[in-house]
Amino acid sequence: MKRVLKTLGLFSTTLLLFSCGGGSSSGGGDEVVNEPPTKVSLTYPTQNLLCIDNSIPFDWSDATDPNSDNINYKIEIATNRELTNIIKTQTTVVSNITIALDKGVAHYWRVTSVDSKGKEGEPSDVFAFYTKGEGETNTAPFTAELLKPEDEGAVSGTIATLEWKGADSNAADTLTYDVYFGEDANPTTLKEENLSTSKLEVSIESGKTYYWKVNTKDNSGAKSIGQIWSFTVN
Repeated sequence: MKRVLKTLGLFSTTLLLFSCGGGSSSGGGDEVVNEPPTKVSLTYPTQNLLCIDNSIPFDWSDATDPNSDNINYKIEIATNRELTNIIKTQTTVVSNITIALDKGVAHYWRVTSVDSKGKEGEPSDVFAFYTKGEGETNTAPFTAELLKPEDEGAVSGTIATLEWKGADSNAADTLTYDVYFGEDANPTTLKEENLSTSKLEVSIESGKTYYWKVNTKDNSGAKSIGQIWSFTVN
């Protein structure tokens, strides 16, 4: 009889061990990773648009969220292509909003989707547009858009090809470019003046860092001052 009771006692102890956390973890489940919502595409104003009215109905595509979270949209508007001089930031739960802006100014905008937990998606591309001023017949070109080499990136070799993209809301205007290039962080050496193409080859040396910018001019004399870019030579 004692042997039977001892056996039952051991069996009960074993059951207790399994029931108090020593067994399967299947009940806990895996932690759900919060993934960002998708990148949106800008619809209006379109790239390089000349806007007659300064009350702009911004519009973009809807984002989706892998976790089915609610989505907000953050729209940023700046007066430079790099969006370091932001003049307006607004958040909306729908993919459109109307915003009044100053006239006679080149603007640059993008939209970022944000889920209800604060996770941001990849920002949209940056689009440029111009709000025409009263009685204005000519507008300044947009600032040059960098194509290559990547800003603050690295290149190899003894020749670098500088490439950019120019644009003007006055589609009939002809654009030319003044390229400043050198080792000074604020490049003042004019490498090429009145360049009609948006590409320039320059000589470079290993171990050096170069800085450059492109000023864009139209055939009416209006000019936009470019952002300073840089790259290092391996």
